[in-house]
Amino acid sequence: SAVALLVLVAGLASALALALLPRAPVNRFCTAPNNKTGFLCDDRVTCVPASWVCDRASNCRNGEDEQKQLCGDLPHSLPGHLVFYCSNPRSWVYADQRCNGMNDCGDCSDETWSLAACPPCGQEWWSCSPVHFEFCSCIPRRLCRDGIQHCLGWSDEFVC
Repeated sequence: SAVALLVLVAGLASALALALLPRAPVNRFCTAPNNKTGFLCDDRVTCVPASWVCDRASNCRNGEDEQKQLCGDLPHSLPGHLVFYCSNPRSWVYADQRCNGMNDCGDCSDETWSLAACPPCGQEWWSCSPVHFEFCSCIPRRLCRDGIQHCLGWSDEFVC
């Protein structure tokens, strides 16, 4: 019985030691719809777009995309793959907002800055120098020939 007790104590000590060992961080990177950067939920299947993390709406079954540990000190508490820092070091956007055609940083650094590494305007966009703060170097083609100037040279009304 002393041997059994010794084996039991050794087993408990081993279990406790394993529980206290630091766990390897879970890789949360995934590719969300439209090839955008995402956050992988605990179910290892659901991929939430980066900008849906810490938005006060739980998108993962267990709510891990809204946990205080993740959302407590934005953007510093977020995994690096979810964050894009604008040219102004105090400004940041979610990684899936980089190269989306919109001026999310306020200075177009998320669309035209060299670190953004955005491809040229896509099929749904028209390349020009926009007159509105909302866009950077392209406008959505749906704004072409709508009777409103969106490009400096009016190319959205006469060429597009």
